[in-house]
Amino acid sequence: MFWRQDEGHRSGQIGWLRAAVLGANDGLISTASLVVGVAASGTSRSAILVAGVAGLVAGSMSMAAGEYVSVSSQADTENADLERERRELSSDYLSEKAELAAIYVGRGLTPDLAEQVSEQLMDKDALGAHARDEIGLSEIMTARPLQAALTSAVTFAAGAVLPVAVAAFVPPELVSRVVIASALGLLAVLGALAARVGGANLRRGALRVMFWGALAMAVSALSGHLFGARV
Repeated sequence: MFWRQDEGHRSGQIGWLRAAVLGANDGLISTASLVVGVAASGTSRSAILVAGVAGLVAGSMSMAAGEYVSVSSQADTENADLERERRELSSDYLSEKAELAAIYVGRGLTPDLAEQVSEQLMDKDALGAHARDEIGLSEIMTARPLQAALTSAVTFAAGAVLPVAVAAFVPPELVSRVVIASALGLLAVLGALAARVGGANLRRGALRVMFWGALAMAVSALSGHLFGARV
């Protein structure tokens, strides 16, 4: 009896993890930076809140559109490659089998064994064998535009909620400080969580996200302060 043991590999999580982490981090950093910049200009609570909500909505839609277009382009390329392989298999099956066997020889199999493996795999699923071993496509890495778009939009909005909530309930003179402190704390959690799911170092993952978040908010605060002073 043969069975497949779950060894806990994380490659299958790359697609959704990338979109989720990018969305949440971008939502938190960009909206927090926007709120901090507007608050630093000395404006009213309503203006800060409007800026935060506008940033949340616009950012969510922008992330969704950007991910959908980007991943759709990847999917189009994958489909074009598969269609080309389908035509080649239909027109010259023997050459395609020899090509697949040559790939296995290059990976270390003997010519006879490579030919047997090629023949058996192509008898079962010729296009799947070429997609996997010649093109490098697999089920877990296939581009999913709609999934990426929805994940990015939802996670961006989730990340942006914190600075918007702070702008709504904290006195305007304290908004910048509270947003910066809370955003850095949440960025540390997000960075560590992403590192844990991806099997990386937790501290390194948290620190690199916090660094870029702090830099973005600092630049935004300086810009808001300078602009507010001039106005």
